[in-house]
Amino acid sequence: MTESPDEDEEEEDGEEDCEEGEEEEEEEEDDDDDDDEPTLKYERILGAVPDLLKKDSASALVVVDKFMALGTHAGIVHILDITGKRIKSFKPHMASVIDITMDTTADFVATASMDGQVVIRSMSTTETYSFDLKRPMRTVSLEPNFAKRNTRAFVCGGLAGNLILYEKGWLGHKETVLHSSEGPIWQVRWRGRLIAWANDLGVKIYDCVSQTRITFIDRPEESPRADLFKCTLAWQDDSTLIVTWADHIKVARIRARPKTSNNVTLPPFIVEITAVFQLDCMIAGIAPHPTPALTTFPSQALVLASDSASVISSTTSSPSLTSFLIVAYSPPDTFSDERTDDRARQARKAAERPELRIISRAGEELAADALSIADYHLWGCNDYILCGVLGSDAIPEEERSYVVMSPRDLVLVKPRDRMDHVAWLLERSRYEEALHDMEIIETDTPDVAQQTSLSVSEIGQRYIDHLVSEGDFMKAAQLAPKVCGQESKRWEDWIFIFAEKHQLHAIIPYVPTETPRLDHVVYEMMLAHFLTHDQEVLMECLAELYTANRQPGKALPYFLRLRRPNVFYLIREYNLFTDVKDQVLLLVQFDDELRKQRKQDGQILDDKRNDAISLLVNNIHSIPIGRVVQQLESSPYYLFLYLDALVMEKDPNLVSDFADLQVKLYAEYATARLIDFLRASNYYNLEMAYDVCHERDLVPEMVFLLGRMGNNKKALMLIIERLGDVQRAIEFAKEQGDDDLWEDLLKYSETRPSK
Repeated sequence: MTESPDEDEEEEDGEEDCEEGEEEEEEEEDDDDDDDEPTLKYERILGAVPDLLKKDSASALVVVDKFMALGTHAGIVHILDITGKRIKSFKPHMASVIDITMDTTADFVATASMDGQVVIRSMSTTETYSFDLKRPMRTVSLEPNFAKRNTRAFVCGGLAGNLILYEKGWLGHKETVLHSSEGPIWQVRWRGRLIAWANDLGVKIYDCVSQTRITFIDRPEESPRADLFKCTLAWQDDSTLIVTWADHIKVARIRARPKTSNNVTLPPFIVEITAVFQLDCMIAGIAPHPTPALTTFPSQALVLASDSASVISSTTSSPSLTSFLIVAYSPPDTFSDERTDDRARQARKAAERPELRIISRAGEELAADALSIADYHLWGCNDYILCGVLGSDAIPEEERSYVVMSPRDLVLVKPRDRMDHVAWLLERSRYEEALHDMEIIETDTPDVAQQTSLSVSEIGQRYIDHLVSEGDFMKAAQLAPKVCGQESKRWEDWIFIFAEKHQLHAIIPYVPTETPRLDHVVYEMMLAHFLTHDQEVLMECLAELYTANRQPGKALPYFLRLRRPNVFYLIREYNLFTDVKDQVLLLVQFDDELRKQRKQDGQILDDKRNDAISLLVNNIHSIPIGRVVQQLESSPYYLFLYLDALVMEKDPNLVSDFADLQVKLYAEYATARLIDFLRASNYYNLEMAYDVCHERDLVPEMVFLLGRMGNNKKALMLIIERLGDVQRAIEFAKEQGDDDLWEDLLKYSETRPSK
């Protein structure tokens, strides 16, 4: 349950405040987990109303279009607009106005009073009708299209128990008694050709065309006194009548009687009761209402009978009016010992706060709001009136409105719209949802958005405030462009707030540099932050600045350190080979990291192709070989790849100065290819090469080097003793053409026993 706003409610005494506080605490405990959005919104009608009801009290109300006719206990009628502005006032009676009605044009106002008078008065002309029925009158109703009909017909009733139809003729109004002798007429309502009225026994419906009574709807058994808990009649449409009496609701549907030879004398209509249910409260007013888009919760209503599937009339009713809006009144506790001498127990008990509830046709309570009514503890069930705008069947659901009357108040009730939903979300700090909905509203209905103080920018501002207070600076920073837009001042304010919170790094990526351009102090503050806290971002900024300033060569070192994949594109696009000559190691390392990452991602790469090495090899005129070797000496593997690529793809003579280094690199990283290099090159030091091979026990390579050094005997011994290859020893002796080698080979053979 929610409570309607009550900004102007008068202060209650201390005891009542205490009781209300306890009740509200209990409700809060019961509904801790229930945070359903209300369906309706409430606004106290001000204007002239507070002054009019300061010394008088309201007793009757009708609303047509945007005009209200308010009757008072002093016998005065006030014509107001929906904002409470008084248009005119007149005093047709000397006692309380009990019932008041207007025609559909809002021109004629009819009143019934305790002084026995029924008065009909035009608001635009001097046309007035007054009837003195001598007994207190309770109700009056005008014929449909009263202002356009010459008959100026109306029907009225009161405590005399007579229901009288008046029709204007040549000699004045003709009087026809439609019903009598069953107690007071409590209410009468005329719709189309049908008149419905209530007396002590129940409700009857009369057909003006056939001049016959078509049905009787009995009053619920054991109902409380009719003068304390009134009957309310509400026509939903020409064929649906809603009847409330005390705590019961009945729905009657009227349809044409099928014509047969056996029912010629019967009334032309039949009436069926499609729903009957009992609530846990007295019903002080009722109106048809569209079913809200809410999840229903368990109802406190007791369903006695229902047949909602029955088709009663061929007249099509509004499909949206599928629920009831009621003013729920809970009578104060009473005691059986009324003859007690305890004066406190004899005193009139304070009434509870009334509620506005939405009840489905199945008896389920869909929504309930406590109404903020001034002095509600003083009022009884009959003091409240609920009025829908007359002829509101054609009004769109979002514009449908109602007025709740109490003796001291008029409260305007409207369905909540999309802006109300946004405001409700904001009240609950659900800023993200509110921002999303507001963006849709500004896009779909910009005119509606302009009529409210809320905007995407305003909600975003609140959202950022909330996120900053919660410590979620990253999300707050992401919102900044949407919230700040082109407003430099707002940008600067937020940037300084982030700086004060030591969270400048969060908002820096979103700070605009062109539109809008901020104060230079802001940019200087960010630069100082980079210098002291974030070298990487500083490098990125410098790289972008150099690129924007058409100095890609100066940006290149920063892109390399930042590992930007577009480095090779930049080098080739802007011919930056000269600029990269001092960044060789960074370039090769970066390329190696990229290759490893791509392999992890499942890409198939050519192991023989390395972008960085290829770039260096293909641009030796811009990137000297000696300079590359010098920078790669600390990374022997990269140096091997570079020198080997020069040998394989260019001219081996280009690396003759690094032959000794190549021997070591081949021995370490490509042993199988070392022998080929030794045979192809003449630039390495033989003794150094032999030592490298000896350290690694590379026998074939040592044999080759000993041969080139002229130490054939030692080479032969290595072949025989280490390799154990006699055939190769013979071939080696043949190749050398040295007779001494043959003698050494024969001696060795003689000393070795044959196997």
